Amino acid sequence: MVSIRSFMAGIRNRVILLRWRKKKKTHSVLRDKWRESTAGILPIAALVLLLCGLAVPLPVDALAAFGFATLLLMCGMTLFNQGTEMSMTPIGQSIGLAVTRGQKTALILFSGFLTGFLVTVAEPDLTVLAGQVADVPNLILILCVALGVGVFLSVAMLRILKRIPLRRLLFLSYGLVFALALLAPKSFLAVAFDSGGVTTGPMTVPFILGFGLGISAIRNDENSENDSFGLVALASVGPILAVMALGMIYHPEKTDTALVRLTRAPHSMALFDTFVRALPYYLKEVALALAPIVCFFLFFEFTALHIRGARLRHILIGLVYTYAGLVIFLLGVNVGFMPAGFFIGEAIGSAGIRWLLVPLGMVIGWFIVSAEPAVQVLTQQVYEITAGAVPKKALSLSLSVGVSISVGLAMLRVLTGIPIMAFLVPGYAIAFALTFFTQDVFTAIAFDSGGVASGPMTATFLLPLAMGACSAAGSDITENAFGVVAMVAMTPLITIQIMGCIWGRRRRGQRGLVLAPKEEIIEF
Repeated sequence: MVSIRSFMAGIRNRVILLRWRKKKKTHSVLRDKWRESTAGILPIAALVLLLCGLAVPLPVDALAAFGFATLLLMCGMTLFNQGTEMSMTPIGQSIGLAVTRGQKTALILFSGFLTGFLVTVAEPDLTVLAGQVADVPNLILILCVALGVGVFLSVAMLRILKRIPLRRLLFLSYGLVFALALLAPKSFLAVAFDSGGVTTGPMTVPFILGFGLGISAIRNDENSENDSFGLVALASVGPILAVMALGMIYHPEKTDTALVRLTRAPHSMALFDTFVRALPYYLKEVALALAPIVCFFLFFEFTALHIRGARLRHILIGLVYTYAGLVIFLLGVNVGFMPAGFFIGEAIGSAGIRWLLVPLGMVIGWFIVSAEPAVQVLTQQVYEITAGAVPKKALSLSLSVGVSISVGLAMLRVLTGIPIMAFLVPGYAIAFALTFFTQDVFTAIAFDSGGVASGPMTATFLLPLAMGACSAAGSDITENAFGVVAMVAMTPLITIQIMGCIWGRRRRGQRGLVLAPKEEIIEF
């Protein structure tokens, strides 16, 4: 009896030890995610506080709301990043693997279209942008953009299956974009290019990247994982074309926009109540955003995937993290950050320090890209697939440089009224010229990065900042303030490909990037 009791006690102690180690590992991962989140958000908050103390007198209640929103952003991003790593990417990857088992091209293309359509309708960034364009009903704009993403995601699937070079499709797609830009209404151009950036946000990117990895598994050649990149790049083209075509149908003379105002609160309880009253809206919005993806996953789970046990629990817990994180993140961004951005832009634009917008925008752009949730997902994906050949710091530095330049140019447009095409045409010309001097995988990563860099932080802080400055200066908000997202999506194409050229020279003599073994990619 003593030996049996000792044996059972040893097993029990072993189980307790394993649970403690698992819990410790989870806490360690969350702690790392927290550090990544604070590193991206705290510099922006510090810069805003410094600006409010020296140049822009932000009301105390609005400043308190901004401070509380900063805390919400850090908590929300921590949970969201952990949740997408546990759920969104594995779900997309599992479905991608499932639809390739029969190797039926028609099924794969239809799945790509349906995936792109559903996750785009669910994208919170698109809802924010649609609310800013008053001349077109929100639902029509959202469905039009979702249709564009679905079609071009199917094209991206076909590219992976048929091994079509990404450069060729990008040349054709953007050639069509700039040709259609000659016919589309001038007032709709900036909105159209912005729609291409906001559709690849925190909800869309993890799912699409995982889906691309699953589809690429049907091929066994050495470049299959390389070709899993480029999906976000092509998915960003569809909305631009769709919104331009929509503008030609509606023929708006001038697109009205909704201006954001500070929410005033006489005391702390009223300020806290502002966040509490806004919470149900974002609980509903994020639930509606996640519902199509969850239903899509459950359909495949019962028909093809049959995931069981700890792996299924891991995904379900990740979905809870994703939901909670995105609710908290969007609550902080929309209630605290968006009004502060508009007020600061309006205050600077109406004062004699309008020139401050350009350097201020560049500094904010440098840090704000690190606070985008989808950027964290992409950098982790690139690091894993290339087995560390593309370090996170190098990719993050290239993104920060690109976004800093783009925001500075966008603020210059606000001050001078220079047409957006004067920047986009030469910018994309340089980006496409660089595709001939860098490896294909860097081209795909660069064009993907352009989409993920323009997420909720850009749409809800930088865009209101530009709108506030335009409102104070009396210039056209639609033509001069809109386009910030498009500029942010353009410059990373250049800076990351330049990084690829430098990296290629350092690794001259090697045939290409060293990729992670395939079993490491499809295991969760």
